[in-house]
Amino acid sequence: MTPALLALLTAWDFDPQVIIGCVVLSGSYLYFRRAKFDAQCIYFLLGILTLFLALCSPVDAVGEDYLFSVHMVQHMMLGTIAPVLLVAGIPESFVRAWLKIPFVATLECILSYPVLALFVANATFWVWHLPYLYNLTLEDDTVHICEHLMFIVTGTMLWWPVFKPIPETRLKPMSALIYLGLAAAMCTTLGIIFTVSETPYYACYANPSDDLGALKLIREGWGMSQLDDQKMGGAIMWEPAGAIFLWAIMVVMVEWFKEEQPGALGEKNV
Repeated sequence: MTPALLALLTAWDFDPQVIIGCVVLSGSYLYFRRAKFDAQCIYFLLGILTLFLALCSPVDAVGEDYLFSVHMVQHMMLGTIAPVLLVAGIPESFVRAWLKIPFVATLECILSYPVLALFVANATFWVWHLPYLYNLTLEDDTVHICEHLMFIVTGTMLWWPVFKPIPETRLKPMSALIYLGLAAAMCTTLGIIFTVSETPYYACYANPSDDLGALKLIREGWGMSQLDDQKMGGAIMWEPAGAIFLWAIMVVMVEWFKEEQPGALGEKNV
């Protein structure tokens, strides 16, 4: 293993703010669940783990300093994977208790409106990938943190209408399928643009500071140019991300089949 590769693989950044946030969220959740360890608990903790890895593992350092493609992995973890796991892990009783507060109930009703959630989540993702804002996030830590928080919040908004803990208020199966199809199309379209484009959009990756001494390995050892990296990042945005939406569509279809099956069996018995 070369020193440059070792530097990339060991570029962990144990940010105290991230660690404290993950510990507080996990501890509060486990306290509320009274140590009841079930599938929901696993989902939520996996969501927290995804956030931790996205922000503290080499994914953060490599994506910020060297590779657009790795940065897209981080964005997918923050805006797609972690939110759906967190939503799936929230107990129904917890949500019902909070919804007894009128202000919270009104806010939830507004933020979970499907058209709004779909627009806000995708607009956030597209806008933050405009070259000016993208480069700004890599130059200003405060802006970068703001971007990450927006990905997490709007990602949660995106998944909430489909997988919210209160079953009767979720989107009906057909509406959910249309909703997920539109979300997948909006997300993957941006990825396709990056994949087919022959123009590098982000100046920050043209001449990175190379604090880890890994640029020569990436450019010469791996033969990855800035444009190759951008195309790979686009492929990550529309292929793995598309697979996640396909998984969600399949989950909805299976649940729809389960709902329809008792009625169908009943009709056969008549």
